[in-house]
Amino acid sequence: MALEYGACGKWKNVALLVIDMQKDFISGPVKVEGGQAIVPNVIKAVDVARNCGIHIVWVVREHDPLGRDVELFRRHFYADNKTKVASKGSVGAELVDGLVITEDDYKLVKTRFSAFLNTNLHSYLQTNGITDLVITGVQTPNCIRQTVFDAVSLDYKHVSVITDATAAATPDVHNANIFDMENIGVSTPTMEEWCQAIEQYIS
Repeated sequence: MALEYGACGKWKNVALLVIDMQKDFISGPVKVEGGQAIVPNVIKAVDVARNCGIHIVWVVREHDPLGRDVELFRRHFYADNKTKVASKGSVGAELVDGLVITEDDYKLVKTRFSAFLNTNLHSYLQTNGITDLVITGVQTPNCIRQTVFDAVSLDYKHVSVITDATAAATPDVHNANIFDMENIGVSTPTMEEWCQAIEQYIS
């Protein structure tokens, strides 16, 4: 685990991505079993990012209420009398309690696993001079993994996944995917290690 950032106190090239920390995915009909446990660490990551001036990007799903933009394998959630998962404007699409988007943050809506697929995320990051990404949220084998692999493919300089601010259905699934991401050069600090690295740069 090696964390590398720019010069002391300069965070303008770093962005924190908070992925799918929405009620439907944390405590709702398609909840990730490990999701609730990471909420405090995700809140802490956001607080640290704000204090350091790190860009914060909220990556969320907000689907058409009829499911016309959702993956085929999820279309059954949008049938009559079914819970419409992360439907735009629904309670389930809201962020979990304790996470709040401010006017300085950026909200990005996606409809597939990767935050880069068919979105303007790469354009936004490039425009703002972002070279380094820090990833939090759910869930590790799907949206986290695909976003990370796309980020590496797009040559972001440093990609980090905070291991205890991301989660999957089981620890084994989570750890297996973390292992795969480490093998493509991704840093995998714990929240404590990430905070310590930041403190070293600002002390």
